[in-house]
Amino acid sequence: MRATSPGQKPIVWSIAGSDSGGGAGIQADLLTFADMGCHGCTAITANTAQNTLEVAAVNAVAPEVLASQLDALRRDLFPAAIKIGLLANAEQVILVAEFLRALLKVKQIPVVYDPVAVASSGGTLTEGNIGEAVVDHLLPLCDLVTPNLHELEWLVRAAANDAGERIKAARRLCDRGCGAVLVTGGHRELVHGEVADLLWDGNDVDWFIGKKIANNNSHGTGCTLSSAIAACLARGYPLRDACVVAKAYVQRGLRLGSAGTGSGIAPVGHCGWPSELRDYPEILLPTESRAAAYAYTDNSWQGAFVQGFATPDTTALGLYPVVDSVAWLEKLAALGVRTLQLRIKNPDENLREQVQRAVAIGKKYQLRLFINDYWQLAIDCDAYGVHLGQEDLRCADLAAIKAAGLKLGISTHGFYELLLAYRYRPSYLAIGAIYATDTKDMGGQLQGTEKLARMAELLPEYPLVAIGGINRARAPEVLATGVGSIAVVSAVTKADDYRRAVEQFQTLMGPCIC
Repeated sequence: MRATSPGQKPIVWSIAGSDSGGGAGIQADLLTFADMGCHGCTAITANTAQNTLEVAAVNAVAPEVLASQLDALRRDLFPAAIKIGLLANAEQVILVAEFLRALLKVKQIPVVYDPVAVASSGGTLTEGNIGEAVVDHLLPLCDLVTPNLHELEWLVRAAANDAGERIKAARRLCDRGCGAVLVTGGHRELVHGEVADLLWDGNDVDWFIGKKIANNNSHGTGCTLSSAIAACLARGYPLRDACVVAKAYVQRGLRLGSAGTGSGIAPVGHCGWPSELRDYPEILLPTESRAAAYAYTDNSWQGAFVQGFATPDTTALGLYPVVDSVAWLEKLAALGVRTLQLRIKNPDENLREQVQRAVAIGKKYQLRLFINDYWQLAIDCDAYGVHLGQEDLRCADLAAIKAAGLKLGISTHGFYELLLAYRYRPSYLAIGAIYATDTKDMGGQLQGTEKLARMAELLPEYPLVAIGGINRARAPEVLATGVGSIAVVSAVTKADDYRRAVEQFQTLMGPCIC
């Protein structure tokens, strides 16, 4: 097993069938892996004879042929993730499960299983009923299973028509041992014009809502979705980020793909990384009115769903120091810093007085001053704005914040949280942590500049703030991603000469926006 060197493409395996028509199976998987920046390897389970109209034959490979492919890959091309598609019979299911069980003892690798049983054209792809073998042997080894509604019902042997039944079925499937279930909803709409995918991770429900695209190029969407998720997991994306990016990739393929390939259901397009916001799903919030149609309730969320907070005077907020005292606030305001945040981690009985003093300084220097967390005090003291974390969105009175005219900034960590926070249309979105930082343990949420650039590309005209481990040396690379603001903590407050540090950042970013 060789470690992946810096700059090397992650290796992703597809254990699946070959589609002679080129629309699904390993053909779709390899195109997807390439689009997502991964090196694809294959272990072919069956050679199908099919086109856009029919499945003429499914020729399962012999067990020893499948085993030889897997063994060859294991010896030289160890995977960063594995996608499993068509397994043609129960013997293959058991063989792959035994192979995975041994492989996962060497290293934990994310495994995504798309339980392919029926082709888009309606042809049956498996020999006999392999459902029992899948549930007993394969599911406990999978981190994510991505059934469509027919496949979900096939595996749990129960109907999944309405939202409540889908949630119940997904939970039952997850209870059989897999890490999470993503149920794709393209076959039956719960709300007219919407395609809703359901994620159940063993603890929480999420609904990812996209617009229905009426066309004739949907062959291979399930294969493409699962392989895009596997590719994102191989690149280190958390599960929810991988799911929303993959859904956007499929949506882009449906929107841009050609419907003229063949006489039947044409292949979904493989059109590169999804770089437009319109292809990404909306994250359903339990406090919005349409949540009832999706049987989505979460008692930890309080308050009404509110959108459209006051906009700042610029989309480029510039240098944005985050400080823990009023003294630091005043020193930096005197240097001409326009955007600041007061973040008091361990408040005492003088918290109200400190916020009042901070607001007074903000008005004296005409600052864009955000109060971290203490939204009620920010309202009471007539602050410029408030900054909230993701967890605060569950309990803060967002309607009161909006009614008071306060600007609202929200922290995000990755694509999923960015999309969730964007639903509120806040005054700005903060993205982090870009690099490791000693102010917070963000080891599981590091974004890096590549992801930052991808997220900035989705919202080119929106106020975005990059935060986390950014110093003067790293700032040019961060600014090159397209964000208009850099939040700093240690780079200023722990600098040998904070005045010089501020001057350097202001010179770099331009005095007009600092």
